[in-house]
Amino acid sequence: MPNPEYVAAIQDDVRWLGFEWNELRHASDYFQTYYLAAEKLIEQGKAYVCDLSAEEVRAYRGTLTEPGRPSPWRDRSVEENLDLFRRMRAGEFPDGARTLRAKIDMASGNINLRDPALYRIKHVEHQNTGNAWPIYPMYDFAHALGDSIEGITHSLCTLEFEDHRPLRWSPPACRAKPPSRARSSSRA
Repeated sequence: MPNPEYVAAIQDDVRWLGFEWNELRHASDYFQTYYLAAEKLIEQGKAYVCDLSAEEVRAYRGTLTEPGRPSPWRDRSVEENLDLFRRMRAGEFPDGARTLRAKIDMASGNINLRDPALYRIKHVEHQNTGNAWPIYPMYDFAHALGDSIEGITHSLCTLEFEDHRPLRWSPPACRAKPPSRARSSSRA
């Protein structure tokens, strides 16, 4: 989880660039909103709870030249997925036992679109929320929703995230508000 030293370094960098802020916000301020958005995806049949281990997910994901295979848990009912996700939130399962994954396309040429994880179980104390959350949203899911909530139109990132760009505005079914039509540039 975030190291307070890193948070302070980011704040120092923003000041060095000549900016200040009226209200300091953290992604963790939106954990409940992210959680409700994830539930909405489950209700729409666009996300599922997966019991594959990290190693199994890698094997099922395929390669750059071979398509992936669907998780055996991909077709659970909405009711079962909601129940399992709520139990994940309640802290009933150990770290890594389950993930919430988006249903996208296991044959996509972009390996990052092959049913990416949206949430993982991690029982750890968070600097802002303490032990209130035993599940955490993954970066791509939280980033897109957080920017939507805050009205961010441009997001800068380094090139290692270029293949993640299609996830930047996905999935629209849970978006807090419509995305800007502004183009996002991420060359760094």
